[in-house]
Amino acid sequence: MAETIDEITINYEEDGILVVKELEKEILTRGGWTTIVFRYQQWEPAKEAYSADHYTIRRYRKVKGSYSQQSKFNITNREQAEKLAEILLRWTKA
Repeated sequence: MAETIDEITINYEEDGILVVKELEKEILTRGGWTTIVFRYQQWEPAKEAYSADHYTIRRYRKVKGSYSQQSKFNITNREQAEKLAEILLRWTKA
């Protein structure tokens, strides 16, 4: 578990393979509760290659000096990400 927000990552390795590869992260909020958006790829064993980009929004809570994940929302393709961005832009310009 991470002790600081900057240490939080979604990189995940299994049997020497980086199964989830974090490409970028943006911290939306800091504090006892933090929200981070990640851009990542997943290893696809059948193709022996990484997937197209995926996105996830995750909430972390600091308890006893370490951050632990509390919730997540996965955006699994570019079209879904673009539609979500379009909706949020429309709502915030109202």
